Amino acid sequence: MNIVLTVIWFTTYIVGTVWYELYIVHMFQQNSYKPREYMEWMQVHSNVGRLLGKCLYGIISLPLVLIGGRGCVIAACVLNIMTIIVNKPHAAKKPLVYTKRVKRMLMTTAAIYLIGMLLALFLPIGGYRIVLTELAATATEAVTYRLRVCAGILTGLFIVQPFLILLVNLINRPIEQGIDRHYINDAARILKEMPDLKIIGVTGSYGKTSVKYFLSTLLSCRYNVLHTPGNYNTTLGVVRTIREQMKPFHEIFICEMGAREVGDIKEICDLVHPDYGIITSIGPQHLQSFHTIENIIGTKFELADAVPADGKVFLNYDNEYIRAHKINKNVVSYGMTGEDINFRAYDIEVSPRGSSFKMKDENGDEYEFHTRLVGNHNVQNIAGAIAVAHTLGIPMEKLKYPVKQLESVEHRLQLKKQGNRIILDDAYNSNKSGFEAALDTLAMFKELRILMTPGMVELGEKQYDENKEVGIYAADKCDYAVLIGKEQTKPIQDGLLEAGFAQNRMIVVDTLQEAFQMVNAIPDEKQKVVLIENDLPDNYA
Repeated sequence: MNIVLTVIWFTTYIVGTVWYELYIVHMFQQNSYKPREYMEWMQVHSNVGRLLGKCLYGIISLPLVLIGGRGCVIAACVLNIMTIIVNKPHAAKKPLVYTKRVKRMLMTTAAIYLIGMLLALFLPIGGYRIVLTELAATATEAVTYRLRVCAGILTGLFIVQPFLILLVNLINRPIEQGIDRHYINDAARILKEMPDLKIIGVTGSYGKTSVKYFLSTLLSCRYNVLHTPGNYNTTLGVVRTIREQMKPFHEIFICEMGAREVGDIKEICDLVHPDYGIITSIGPQHLQSFHTIENIIGTKFELADAVPADGKVFLNYDNEYIRAHKINKNVVSYGMTGEDINFRAYDIEVSPRGSSFKMKDENGDEYEFHTRLVGNHNVQNIAGAIAVAHTLGIPMEKLKYPVKQLESVEHRLQLKKQGNRIILDDAYNSNKSGFEAALDTLAMFKELRILMTPGMVELGEKQYDENKEVGIYAADKCDYAVLIGKEQTKPIQDGLLEAGFAQNRMIVVDTLQEAFQMVNAIPDEKQKVVLIENDLPDNYA
């Protein structure tokens, strides 16, 4: 009976291990396959607890098996089932994508486990030989002993799995580098064959995706435009866009450029060689990986460095870091504040139908625009897109209609109607400036204003202070605050209370589902407008 139970233990342990491994690979993918970012993620206190919770039952299971006895092995099997339950794959906001790279990582991990098991089962060394020839009274005992030794090796690998993925990444690195180089060279060849293609790089701590989509819409009224889709803002994302979507008839390529480390923007620029660049903003986004704001500034301006002498760099002069950073390039400024800006938006009015604003071009001529989008930062991003489109030859009057047709970028202050309430969906990863801009938009509404948020992450040692500051800022911008996560939102709670926000209008819940339930439970004093600010990614949720 013991060998049957041992086999059951072994089988359930393998299932739990596989699902735990898939979770680890998912988190590694969420951290862009970058070991440093992944290690920093693991050091976050809440993530340490999450990892421990997912492997604890499996770790306890091993000693019970080694002790032996029917009761201990049965208990170990139960613990394995608990491991399976806590690691069972669930619907994620950004699911694990089974790319060829992920499949290679899983195969390498499986090979390491397989080698360990084979050594345990078949290598006749030392104690194994003694047990098999002298102490094992029966063949069954010998097999059981071997399975238990195998279980010990499995558990050792299981315990170090969060670090084993780094070894797997190191083993696969030469293969991945060779494959990446082949694809990068192929993308470079495609671009070289299109010498008339105009390339526009777009980067910024926030706002770059919105500006990319807005600019693509405006330029499309005259040119054949290709832009990087979704969040394809890494080197390999850009490479994939070029290889799969670039056609000979394209006249303009809008390339979003994301960064988590110094040199990331330069790497993309070295591939595409932009003719124009737009820097939408600079702030403490991803400060956990950049470490200093100076590193962020230098990285974003890698785009400006790559623009040739006859090109132009479009800068958001509402951003203090951008305005203060002087460069020896042809600069076109845009924004909403200051008289020295080339393209300035002003007289902004917001309603449930959208926004209207006036704008002056570089000659001082005034134009009026209407858009279905809401929020000052949306107007700011539209101003940047208008500045580029007009500079590339499209008259301001001809831009009025495409501005009116602009669609909200999904989860970026997206205006929605949900029954009898208005939703301001700003659920994409938040930053302090964007958070405050969304609160400013919420404050413009006359309806019952409700803030729903889990706060901000990836801010390093500034995380408490910046979350507390937005809590203080939110106090007079909303009527209710529904906060997701007691510990996660503690800084926002402190900020709200410090600013005199009524405690009975601050609701703290554990999940997004509970948050919506509490919003529904808030008395219908008048129509509700709900700002959903930030939705934590799976590696923080």
